[in-house]
Amino acid sequence: IFNIVREARDAAVAYVQKSLREGKTITGASVDDVSRGVITRAGYGKEFLHRTGHSIGEEVHGNGANIDDLETQDSRTIIPRTCFSIEPGIYLEGKFGVRSEIDVYIVSDREAVVTGQPIQTEIIAILK
Repeated sequence: IFNIVREARDAAVAYVQKSLREGKTITGASVDDVSRGVITRAGYGKEFLHRTGHSIGEEVHGNGANIDDLETQDSRTIIPRTCFSIEPGIYLEGKFGVRSEIDVYIVSDREAVVTGQPIQTEIIAILK
């Protein structure tokens, strides 16, 4: 399950970086679609219960584009000098859930920085 979540997270980051390099417009919904698509193709779409991420501001949740094509279908453009989370998850009712979060800062219309290096590549159990 973690590997699927990690793949969904990394696919969303790769989409953002590639789109910026190519000068393409990115919306919150389009990033969500990439991440959600990975989980859906793996057979866990119904277990991904929330948007992929949210805008980050001074009070954690910001006013910018949310990474969302599930709850609000956020069609706002992601613009330079904004930050957002990418945090896909799969939740198996009565068993366990897995989520992996990273944050992305859009430096310019051609560059994004992924925060929190190194990026998590294996699961770390917090409850046993």
